[in-house]
Amino acid sequence: MTQVIQRLNAANSDPAVITCATCAACCCKLQVLIMSGDDVPEHLIEHDERNTTVMRRESDGWCAALNRDTLRCTIYARRPLICREFAMGGNDCVDARV
Repeated sequence: MTQVIQRLNAANSDPAVITCATCAACCCKLQVLIMSGDDVPEHLIEHDERNTTVMRRESDGWCAALNRDTLRCTIYARRPLICREFAMGGNDCVDARV
């Protein structure tokens, strides 16, 4: 377990080593807006306090579509556009990991 934490910490500080293997799914705690044309299953959608359509999050703050055991998206092929455009290792990714 310590080696896993060290690997994730190294990936958090160095964008060059961010890969799916070192992903801590930090972006899955961000609010995700649902856009027209997104094909997200209805049971994973909710409306926030401003009545904006967003991905539903569980009580722990994680996206409801995230598999907690694998830290992988359970609707990857149907994920929202905003998730598709979130570039692994990009500025937003690095910011979320910090």
